[in-house]
Amino acid sequence: MTMSDTKFGGLIAKAIGPKRQWRQYKARREQLPESYRTAVEAIERHMMHFVPTDAGSDASRFEDLAGLFEQAAVDGTPIREIVGQDPVKFAETFVQSYSEGGYVPARARKQLTEAIERVAG
Repeated sequence: MTMSDTKFGGLIAKAIGPKRQWRQYKARREQLPESYRTAVEAIERHMMHFVPTDAGSDASRFEDLAGLFEQAAVDGTPIREIVGQDPVKFAETFVQSYSEGGYVPARARKQLTEAIERVAG
């Protein structure tokens, strides 16, 4: 194996790895009960405003989000118990564990709050 083969393999892994993880995450998300899936999709849209520090941490935050809601669905945990009364704070605290984040416009915060209110009451 030459040095160029190693570099090429690294490029392939970078290109395919996160894509594969993203597809796996989306498949997991689709298996959630409707209200949990809707909540995850709203949180996901909000988290897209944050700039990832690297593709691996970005992928793992979505996988962890899916895992959190999968377990909550199995346990019958209400959405409000997961996100609390302030879904924006939940999402922003959640994502800060994975990156230094970016600026989130007020409109995006309002959209997340309204989406959670629709599914969680």
